[in-house]
Amino acid sequence: MARKAVVLFNLGGPDQLASVEPFLFNLFNDPAIIRLPNPIRYLIAKLISKRRGPIAREIYKSIGGKSPLLEQTGHQADALTATLSELPDDYKVFVCMRYWHPRASETVLEVKDFDPDEVILLPLYPQFSTTTTGSSVTEWQKIAKNADLDVKTTTVCCYPEDVGFSAAYADLIAKELVKIEGDTPKLLFSAHGLPKKIVDGGDPYPWQVEKSVNGILKELGRDDLDYQICYQSRVGPVEWIGPSTETEIELAGKAGQSLMVIPVAFVSEHSETLVELDLEYAEIARKTGVPSYYRVPTVTTHPKFINGLKSLIKNRHDGGMKSACGAKICPASATGCAQFSKAVI
Repeated sequence: MARKAVVLFNLGGPDQLASVEPFLFNLFNDPAIIRLPNPIRYLIAKLISKRRGPIAREIYKSIGGKSPLLEQTGHQADALTATLSELPDDYKVFVCMRYWHPRASETVLEVKDFDPDEVILLPLYPQFSTTTTGSSVTEWQKIAKNADLDVKTTTVCCYPEDVGFSAAYADLIAKELVKIEGDTPKLLFSAHGLPKKIVDGGDPYPWQVEKSVNGILKELGRDDLDYQICYQSRVGPVEWIGPSTETEIELAGKAGQSLMVIPVAFVSEHSETLVELDLEYAEIARKTGVPSYYRVPTVTTHPKFINGLKSLIKNRHDGGMKSACGAKICPASATGCAQFSKAVI
């Protein structure tokens, strides 16, 4: 029986208020986020984390003084472990966070102690971006090499249209829609934004977000629904991809249209959903005259999503960075796609 380590990648978040500033520093010191050489990047990361620290601490205070992301990822790991027990090999699931603990330096050693025959890297980012999966895999490869973790490694780089992911969100949307009496709300598929220059540089993320929305709508089977893809969480003075979620909410208010927001790029609840969507954007909706504002929960441990992850692992295409189908799915213009450019990883 082969021993296989499954590593779930996620962003991570502060585990206490004192961790907020160092967490932000780790985030902005990532060369995939601030694409400048050191020491310039280091100094900018210090400045941003210092300035944003007090604001971010207030955000985390409103949700219990820490991020729930690690706990939720742990639940996902437990659910995945249970369903992987149905497969013939010996699977063990590990969690690896990019900007807070457990980081790659910790998880690599845990995986090495497990002594697997194969390592399967599975990002909890359905859509590939150089800033998320690309960054996480880069760090893992560097640390694994330094730790002499020399074992066959396969990465599922993206699964934007995976039927498990799509069906889970379709089910959650359908359950919210049946609760609503009167006019059907417009669906806002809100994803975390990116600076426009990163997308112009070939990052395939918005293209993959569109694929995810198409997959969800196909599973939902409702041709009568009005919908819009939009982007949230803009930071700093640079131009970001749009349209922004905030702008779409304001337009709906002017049109007297109710809204249902779906966090299409997130699979766990965290500050961007619990604070930004549930509190800040809900307040914008109220002030701008949106008649009703609904928010669909993330897929977290939805059985269809977890079974989808199991299928991704079971049906993986061995070796290197591969999409769920094992082929290049991004257009040729997406030069940042992991399967077009080895420079990404």
